[in-house]
Amino acid sequence: MSANAPVEPLGDATQVAEFLGISPVTLAQWRQQGRGPRWARVGRWIRYDWADVRAWVQAGGDRDDA
Repeated sequence: MSANAPVEPLGDATQVAEFLGISPVTLAQWRQQGRGPRWARVGRWIRYDWADVRAWVQAGGDRDDA
């Protein structure tokens, strides 16, 4: 029997925007444009996996030179 690692709660748009230093409106615009960290709709809410957010930042974030 293997022990499961603790699961980190998903972040909402306000939390992720604050973490990234942007407004929730900018984050919403990025979603509409297909930019920003990966997100998922959970019911009627937008949620972000913190591992995906950190990976996106480490990969250079929203760089236009890609």
